[in-house]
Amino acid sequence: MRTPSATGRRPDPRPVLGLRQNLAQFTLLVAVNALVGGTLGQERTVLPLLATDVFGLELYTSSLTYILAFGVAKAATNYLAGTLSDRYGRKPVLVAGWLIALPVPVLLIYGPSWDWIVAANVLLGISQGLTWSTTVVMKMDLVGPHRRGAAMGLNEAAGYLGVAATAMATGYLAAEYGLRPAPFLLGAAYIGLGLGLSVLTVRETRDHARLEAAGHAGARPEAHAGLSSAQVFTLTSFRDRSLSSVSQAGMVNNLNDGLTWGLFPVLFAAAGLSLGQIGILAAVYPAVWGAGQLATGALSDRWGRKWFIVAGMLTQALALALIAVGSGFGAWLVAMVLLGAGTAMVYPTLLAAIGDVAHPAWRARSVGIYRLWRDGGFAAGAVIAGLVADAFGIPTAVTVVAALTAASGTVVAVRMRGRDHNPGLSLPTATRHLRSPHP
Repeated sequence: MRTPSATGRRPDPRPVLGLRQNLAQFTLLVAVNALVGGTLGQERTVLPLLATDVFGLELYTSSLTYILAFGVAKAATNYLAGTLSDRYGRKPVLVAGWLIALPVPVLLIYGPSWDWIVAANVLLGISQGLTWSTTVVMKMDLVGPHRRGAAMGLNEAAGYLGVAATAMATGYLAAEYGLRPAPFLLGAAYIGLGLGLSVLTVRETRDHARLEAAGHAGARPEAHAGLSSAQVFTLTSFRDRSLSSVSQAGMVNNLNDGLTWGLFPVLFAAAGLSLGQIGILAAVYPAVWGAGQLATGALSDRWGRKWFIVAGMLTQALALALIAVGSGFGAWLVAMVLLGAGTAMVYPTLLAAIGDVAHPAWRARSVGIYRLWRDGGFAAGAVIAGLVADAFGIPTAVTVVAALTAASGTVVAVRMRGRDHNPGLSLPTATRHLRSPHP
């Protein structure tokens, strides 16, 4: 943020940390991430039905290949996004993500075979990995250490409210105008608007991360600034108790999200629900998830991360169990609300927990590694849910994923440290440190 000088000279270009101090740019990034979420939401209601009704796919393992492709592509790109944004800056990576998304609606609308749909989801996964990862890192850069949970809550709320609104809108469009092309024209509009905003109005935030690094008070000596990318990967994935606990919880969370995305519309349609009702169920889960994060992210700043994550994973497990045994729109609506609430407790808190431990010098890489594991859950969910559903039916697949989700919450309860949330130096101290003529 540029601040006017006391002498009336040109604005000071040096960065300042804080949500209030960077409110305009932060708000813009929230809007951009809502468009990122909407680009994903165009598929939530329509694509599972497209697989069965248009392309005639009968095996669940076949119909879930688009989620497998999306998950693998996004997971790998998440890792690259962190490394690239550290090397080249955040904004170029964000813009590249939007450019890669441009062909996606065309492939979804005109694809004559399922292979085209899978190819579209490879591109969508790459785009989401670059755009969503970068908006996360940019918001962490802007706010500094003190309101990281609130920032992640706002970021993820915007993204998943975008998913929810678009899932509902595309359900309506599909009911009125058919499965293609109308629902995907909405996604095309999102991509054009997101690209324009990113090119013309988003500003680079890497200097904000450098500012925070200059005054960073690391609580753990093994998490110092000079780690190599290989060391950051090992620490985030396995060695550090908190970072590794968060990584596995993120993976299981998206494993059950992949199940929700790929099989729930088919389950609901088989029970005789209308397209409108399926659209509501597909939307209410990310809507509760999105809105709930406005509170849970900020509350985790105050109360800590660990027990929010544990409670959220166990709540998701309960919701999935209710879906497995339930039937009818009313029972499933309650379960989807509960699933959204549990996910809201987990999602921003996991990201904030990464930021608590990771040094600002390699935080973007650590976030990318966490998101590599987390979005690898889409691929794992597609394989596990598809195989179990083909062999034993969708309710059994949901039950298996519910058990995995409960086990993941137990791992966090046993393994994760409970005292990692430490804002470090005050913002004025960090700012003075950078602006001193003797660093």
